[in-house]
Amino acid sequence: MFGKRLVSGIVLVILAVLVVGLGGIPLFLTSLMISLIGQFELYRALGIDHKSISAIGYISSLVYYILILFEGRSYMAAMITATLMVFMTAYVITFPEYKTEEITAGFFGVCYVSVMMSYLYLTRQLPDGKYLVWLIFLSSWGCDTAAYCVGMLIGRHKMTPALSPKKSWEGAVGGVLGAAALGFIFAMAFADRMGIDSPVFSCVFACGIGAVISQIGDLAASAIKRNHNIKDYGNIIPGHGGILDRFDSMLFTAPAIYYAINFAVNILK
Repeated sequence: MFGKRLVSGIVLVILAVLVVGLGGIPLFLTSLMISLIGQFELYRALGIDHKSISAIGYISSLVYYILILFEGRSYMAAMITATLMVFMTAYVITFPEYKTEEITAGFFGVCYVSVMMSYLYLTRQLPDGKYLVWLIFLSSWGCDTAAYCVGMLIGRHKMTPALSPKKSWEGAVGGVLGAAALGFIFAMAFADRMGIDSPVFSCVFACGIGAVISQIGDLAASAIKRNHNIKDYGNIIPGHGGILDRFDSMLFTAPAIYYAINFAVNILK
């Protein structure tokens, strides 16, 4: 299992470097693919993957991404609102075919997976996105690694024993500090190439915020799995499980980094 995880991890890193480095259409298509696969995994966990109501979710995610591609961001709120209306319309027209929780699960899948994952592409599209997008990986994967190491060394106080017995408060703090340190190192290396004011502060601030949120994302995905008695969301990535098993924290980190960077840049103007 360790060998599989190691090889898969190396392949994922290489693919991330290539696709995120290229940006544009390759990253757009990759984000869309990850979103749709992740959405399918979630629908399967929630028991609606085989029901026609799931088609509304997939189509809504596709339309949402098309709006992003053609700079229709001002219509995002309208798109999400329309998605809810379509789900509720299907609920009414087909009543009593679907239960309330199935309709909410369908809408939840669009927001939780597709909308959240789209911020990877949106961050890459920022003026300094070719640098700032890497903060998502530094804060997400960096936090995971630092939290694991610190937790193994000095972890004593359990954070959520009923949900994730191995996670400790010491590890959580170590993860945030580790991610912030990576943000500092990254900023020092590329500060001269970024056009934003105070890149060191912005990167450290964003990575710290992203690390806090990433741990919530990881625990949220675990809570869903425990509620539905599944070990992994899938097996598409050898040694890691499904798309959601690998990108669960990134779903939260990507929007956190996007808004943290924008907030930091605005307050420093």
